[in-house]
Parts: sequence; structure tokens; C-alpha cells
Amino acid sequence: MTRFLVVLTDVRPPDGACRDERTSPERRRQVVGASSREAADRIAGAFMALGMVRAGRQRVKVIAVGRRPRHPAF
Repeated sequence: MTRFLVVLTDVRPPDGACRDERTSPERRRQVVGASSREAADRIAGAFMALGMVRAGRQRVKVIAVGRRPRHPAF
């Protein structure tokens, strides 16, 4: 079963270097788990209504975790 994480992060100022979330991720403010995509979208919508997100100082990310690999159809 695929689970989803909804992550509220601070936006980094552009420093001219390549932005790589694997080597230097943005600072997380809030992380919420959801069991379905619909639930994750509702949570993300609530986060997007926050003033800091609307002002561009924070961002919302929906990340799928625990995804099973697709098997090719035979």
C-alpha cells in the first residue's frame, strides 16, 4: 500500500548553487502522514492556505512513500 507524507518546509533563498534535496534538504516545519492520495491532497490544501505559504516563504510537498514497484503486464 502506498502511503503519503505531506511536508511543510521553509523555502531556502537562492544561493546560486544547484538545489539538491538529497544532499541538503529544506528545513521541515511539519510532517503529516496520510493513507490515501485524497487525504494527502486535503492536508496539503489546508497547508497552502497558511499565510507563510501564500507569501512564498514556505512550501508544501506531497511525497509518496512505500510504493510497490509496478509489474509489467504479460
